[in-house]
Amino acid sequence: MKAREMAKVAVIPGDGVGKEVTREAVKALRAVTEGTGFELDLVEWPHGADRYLETGEAITDAEFADLQSNYQAILLGALGDSRVPGNEHARQILLGMRFRLDLYVNFRPVRLFHERLTPLRDKRAEDVNFVIFRENTEGVYVGMGGTFKQGTPDEVAIQEDVNTRKGVERIIRAAFEYARRNGLTRVTMSDKANAMEFAGGLWRRVFKLVSAEYGDIESEALYVDMLAMDMVRRPERYQVIVTGNLFGDILSDLGAQLAGGLGLSPSGNIHPGRIGLFEPVHGSAPDIAGKNLANPFAAILTAGLMMEHLGRPAEAAKLEDAVRACILAGEATTDLGGTLGTQAAGDAIVRRLSVADAP
Repeated sequence: MKAREMAKVAVIPGDGVGKEVTREAVKALRAVTEGTGFELDLVEWPHGADRYLETGEAITDAEFADLQSNYQAILLGALGDSRVPGNEHARQILLGMRFRLDLYVNFRPVRLFHERLTPLRDKRAEDVNFVIFRENTEGVYVGMGGTFKQGTPDEVAIQEDVNTRKGVERIIRAAFEYARRNGLTRVTMSDKANAMEFAGGLWRRVFKLVSAEYGDIESEALYVDMLAMDMVRRPERYQVIVTGNLFGDILSDLGAQLAGGLGLSPSGNIHPGRIGLFEPVHGSAPDIAGKNLANPFAAILTAGLMMEHLGRPAEAAKLEDAVRACILAGEATTDLGGTLGTQAAGDAIVRRLSVADAP
């Protein structure tokens, strides 16, 4: 993507620790762009449980239109608050953005920065380094279904799994294009075609057709249970994984644990050429909110994905390098074996960025 000279970004800290980790990500973004000539207009939005409880509104149609027309990216902290037991505001904001903005790629890199962070025995940092392309707008998360005789012993619950040829093809093609751009040699598609004949059959047929256009890239289709086992046994085998919404949700969290936990797990919700939504995936963690304990590295790595999306790969690389350097030096929060609080960990990142930019 051609480098931008400016970008307008909606910053939604959200709830719980989202506010704390987003603050550190914004600090890192300001540090990494300082003196580059790139203008990053960061506009904070108040959306979250506080606003929802005060106004009854999570996000309006006018605000969706504003995002589509006037912003290049959204940086989201985390959503979820016990004062909203059903988390209606979180669904309306997060799933609303994914579906209404048609952000069909959920992009989850899985990268191990140091072998001491993985629960796997005898695996090196280079052994855990792959990406997951999760279809983001279809599958069982579309909310189609219902209940019959609810609350009785005869209750029936139906949840539909919706897969379209268009949706399946574009996520598979995105995975192959990523592999080709980055010099990767294998794309793995995962489904459960042996038990889900119709959905799996569509995924298999489309994968075969699309993969034929990329003869330079090895392609394979694995059942999701087989893939989950093999990711633990030999993660070094995988480079690009593409799958549906539900399986991608599960596999990407498994991958995050292989790489040190959700505190190091960034994500991007993308439709190439359009606004993108970027979020760490660790949740709002209300039990530690306000205690200066949350790990900000996932939010900072997420900011790096956002910079890549905005056409600024050099700044994206600097953010990732700063996180890696802090981990190697032990400058991290307690979940990663360090002693720093949230703010101090963010400050350590900023210091690394300042040293990198020094003449």
